[in-house]
Amino acid sequence: MKIVTAAEMRNIDRRASDEYGVPSLILMENAGIRVVEVAETFLENSPPGRVVVVAGKGNNGGDGLVAVRHLINTGVRVETFLLGDPEEMTPDTLVNYEILKKMGALMFPLKDEEGINRLIASTTAADLIIDALYGISFRGKLREFDRQVVSAMNRSHKPIIAVDIPSGVEADTGRVGGEAVQAAWTVTMALPKLGLLIEPGCSYAGRVTVADISIPSLLLSEKALKTNLLTETMIKAFFPPRPRNSHKGTYGHALVIGGSTGMTGAVVLSAASALTVGAGLVTAAVPESLLPIVEGSLVEVMTAPLAETRQNTIALEALPVIENLLGTVSVCAIGPGMSRYPEAKAVVRFVLERSGVPVVIDADGLNALGEDMSVLENRQVPIVLTPHPGEMSRLLGVTVGEVQSRRMEVAREAASKWGVTVVLKGSGTLVAEPGGEVYLNVTGNPGMATAGSGDVLTGVITGLIAQGMRPNTAAAIGTYLHGKAGDLVKETQGERGLIAGDLVRALPEVIRGFEKEF
Repeated sequence: MKIVTAAEMRNIDRRASDEYGVPSLILMENAGIRVVEVAETFLENSPPGRVVVVAGKGNNGGDGLVAVRHLINTGVRVETFLLGDPEEMTPDTLVNYEILKKMGALMFPLKDEEGINRLIASTTAADLIIDALYGISFRGKLREFDRQVVSAMNRSHKPIIAVDIPSGVEADTGRVGGEAVQAAWTVTMALPKLGLLIEPGCSYAGRVTVADISIPSLLLSEKALKTNLLTETMIKAFFPPRPRNSHKGTYGHALVIGGSTGMTGAVVLSAASALTVGAGLVTAAVPESLLPIVEGSLVEVMTAPLAETRQNTIALEALPVIENLLGTVSVCAIGPGMSRYPEAKAVVRFVLERSGVPVVIDADGLNALGEDMSVLENRQVPIVLTPHPGEMSRLLGVTVGEVQSRRMEVAREAASKWGVTVVLKGSGTLVAEPGGEVYLNVTGNPGMATAGSGDVLTGVITGLIAQGMRPNTAAAIGTYLHGKAGDLVKETQGERGLIAGDLVRALPEVIRGFEKEF
């Protein structure tokens, strides 16, 4: 499913009318009806119900006024509060305002303290509030009077349905201008808006429904729309039944290079995850003194001893062995548990220069690249980078705050600049492809903020690539599966007790759920 900015959505609305002849009033009518359908779920236990609608002068307000008409027709008592004079309304909103006037609907102006006090009294007595103030046009910070309106809605502690996006949340960034409507449910029209899916906006949206308002489907799936939401529907197609005459070689051979004293578990987690998602063979290449730890932790994985430094890290003398290994595998992951040490940069560069298979770089593999990303230039094999915000900040030479404030732009620009797939981890992990396509993942939970979680993700992506999946596709699907495993663990044991090994153990059940669809 595509995700749109405010400008992209306005363009789609315009084209629906200009190119397909769908009247804008029809789109507004359908939007209002979709809001009413959700409102009815809140009112079914308190018929006929009392609803307060707070409407602005733009088309978002018009959607709210359509909802008022349909609610009145079902016997609901509706009080409508209007922020803005009729002469300021958009043409379609004015049409619906005039209809309500002729119906004798209860409408009150929101201009002063008297209006605020009336709103407070009405919301106190209401069963439900509908927020149709701003919609996707909002940017910046609420004006003081508008903030008081939003505050009155929130302080009522009644359920609020937001039309398109909670007022006070920016559609493109999710930023909140001081205060925003705290919705129980958001009905967003045609396609999800980015601000509903990323922090802090997603914390204000409540449950989100994407409503069909009869915009021609071709407009909603155009290639020019480059931002996508990862959904179960997208994932299902990638887990068909395995042929009966297959063997372990059919599903590829993954190599995981890393490990150092005190961090061998990172390699174990990555290797285990690669196996768990279906790789036929996995080899863990670690400093030779660490082999007993790996072999004692995971008997299903093959091991390769590497020459080591006095600090038990991978030595340059190991490079010939690594080169031989690269010639026998389907994919290589490098970095888990590798630690930061002088030779690390040369080891990572060697792998990138000599590998004839896709390479996934994580953790200390990324740190070894440092700010010199020239080694990525002109590489003939696909590369996947999996940085968290701190690692991305070091790669780009910017602050973590700059990365976090522009996550979408940073991921997209980095993927394009370096010609790689970038998995920018965090709340709302982003997978950016060199061609500009970006996938947003909304699975996962705060319990996954635990040591080793990223190593599991590296293994998942690597294991999917081993089976023949395109690296950019594996990065997107792997991110979704990783988060879904975290959500499955949360259901049974909560967030605080979640550890990385739980994710590995949950992955088979997550994948089985998709296999059952065939």
